[in-house]
Amino acid sequence: MSTLDGKVALVTGGSRGIGESVVRRFASLGAKVAFTYRAEERKADAICRDLRATGAMVEAFAVDVTDAAAVAELMRNVTTTFGHIDILINNAGTFGVRAIGDIDYAFYAEQFSVNVWGTLQVTQAALALFPESGGRIVNLSSQRAFSPKDRTGVYAASKAAVSTLTQALAIELGPRGITVNAVAPAVTRTDMTAAIPEEKRELLAASTPLRRLGEPDDIAAAIAFLASDEGRWITGRTLLADGGITGA
Repeated sequence: MSTLDGKVALVTGGSRGIGESVVRRFASLGAKVAFTYRAEERKADAICRDLRATGAMVEAFAVDVTDAAAVAELMRNVTTTFGHIDILINNAGTFGVRAIGDIDYAFYAEQFSVNVWGTLQVTQAALALFPESGGRIVNLSSQRAFSPKDRTGVYAASKAAVSTLTQALAIELGPRGITVNAVAPAVTRTDMTAAIPEEKRELLAASTPLRRLGEPDDIAAAIAFLASDEGRWITGRTLLADGGITGA
């Protein structure tokens, strides 16, 4: 029996990239999965059809994680459909690149609002749905939090905040039996990174000890480990899932 069998997981930003891989992996491991999307309704519907055809229980909800009313409505829907939450994956995020002279408040606010406030707001709302037996929370940080370069300073700072928040929440929620960890991917082949020139991607792959870029399934596997019973003694940590590029 899978360690996720029968567990209820909520995955934000689950209609593409890493989030989609998490949704599919969790469903394959026996979890019941609720996931959110921002605008990709057709893609979300297709994922639901695919997984339901395998016998999985999965539901998708359109949610802006920065919108308090939308997040509250999400929790009501999850409660109605699933009853509770065992696992929360805060994957919804945004990625922006700007040189220091081009950064304005709107750009800064978007990065921190989605990446940090979105993570915190969803976590706050979801806590009431966790059972007394505890649960798992996994947040998405970034390798850039440890190596902020290529004009990613604001994005990197927002993800560093996610890692710090992860540690703080682990301390606060530990007595409830809830572990809180983060996974920090390096550049991963998703639509968010598709705009990176092929030359740059080849250079990044060559700079990685494993000589390739990460795939969404690589990151989903790390997240699944931390969400499973095997990850029960790990909390407050950010796991670098970066193919060894940090420090290489």
